[in-house]
Amino acid sequence: MFIQTEQTPNPATLKFLPGQTVLAEGSIDIRDAEAAQCSPLAARLFLIDEVTGVFFGNEFVTITKTDDADWQMLKPVLLGVIMEHFVSGQPVMLDSADLGDGMTDDAVDGPDAEIIGQIKELLDTRVRPAVAQDGGDIVYRGFQNGVVMVQLQGACQGCPSSTATLKMGIENMLRHYIPEVVEVRAV
Repeated sequence: MFIQTEQTPNPATLKFLPGQTVLAEGSIDIRDAEAAQCSPLAARLFLIDEVTGVFFGNEFVTITKTDDADWQMLKPVLLGVIMEHFVSGQPVMLDSADLGDGMTDDAVDGPDAEIIGQIKELLDTRVRPAVAQDGGDIVYRGFQNGVVMVQLQGACQGCPSSTATLKMGIENMLRHYIPEVVEVRAV
């Protein structure tokens, strides 16, 4: 098994591509050892002191490290854990784990239903693929008074360029296509 790695815009995060499906659908962002109990792979990764976050996408695992950890020392250890996991045939997530994509369905029948549908469609078709390439995800959290609330996950969470991406990229695009959108905020 050969696992590729890719840099992300976030220097504290590295993207690992095992060459097979990690999650069949959705994504999951795990930020501590307690939450990692839903995943045998994440639980093993959190045994490494320098790991502060694990994110699973469709075909990748994104790992966030402590600021003082060195990728040259940490990367081989992480590669070993990931390789052992996939070779063992264990599932990435336990059956009882709720993956959900976090996309809330507020106001499905309300006055903003059409706007929310447009927001979700643009996030799914134009934004999510781009942030997935960087090892992260964006999750719709709500729309109220012209403000779209989203949550950044994986490599996007804590990334130095995330604010610029959010304001200059995502907010400008949503405002262009949906005049009712006046702002996008990370929650």
